[in-house]
Amino acid sequence: MAHYRPPQSKSSPYITPEGYLALQAELDGLWKRRHDVTKHLTAAAAEGDRSENAEYIYRKKELREIDRRVRYLQKRLPDLKVVRDRPSDPSKVFFAAWVRIEDDDGNEKIYRIVGPDEFDLSRGFISMDAPMAQALMKKGLDDEVVVQTPEGSRHYYISEVSYSLIE
Repeated sequence: MAHYRPPQSKSSPYITPEGYLALQAELDGLWKRRHDVTKHLTAAAAEGDRSENAEYIYRKKELREIDRRVRYLQKRLPDLKVVRDRPSDPSKVFFAAWVRIEDDDGNEKIYRIVGPDEFDLSRGFISMDAPMAQALMKKGLDDEVVVQTPEGSRHYYISEVSYSLIE
């Protein structure tokens, strides 16, 4: 019985130059890794009975995962639009901005608004499609931002906007 998986909604095609280079490097690395995996797979297949060969089963699974990611990157990279220009008004929040926000309790957070292909919360990178980024867009210094969360609305104030890294 087949499982129906509805198509995912299209994400924004924008990406920073650094993000594009990182995806390109990932693709290059996957091709090198694929070469090694196929070599190990061939050796495992030569060992005989494949149904009980853990090495063979593991390498086939690893090869499937690599191929899936390679296919995705090969389809996605040509569609991406690298944003190199800064906005005409750098005091407002747009794509690639670093934003320092403060909540009602005085807690500060720093986010960078990036494309969906490069978001990484551990580095403070949030997707431009995320509710927080959507709320921040086109706002400026000292503006209040209201973000709808499952727990209710949260209020933030923009204390800094920059297009270079905020320390």
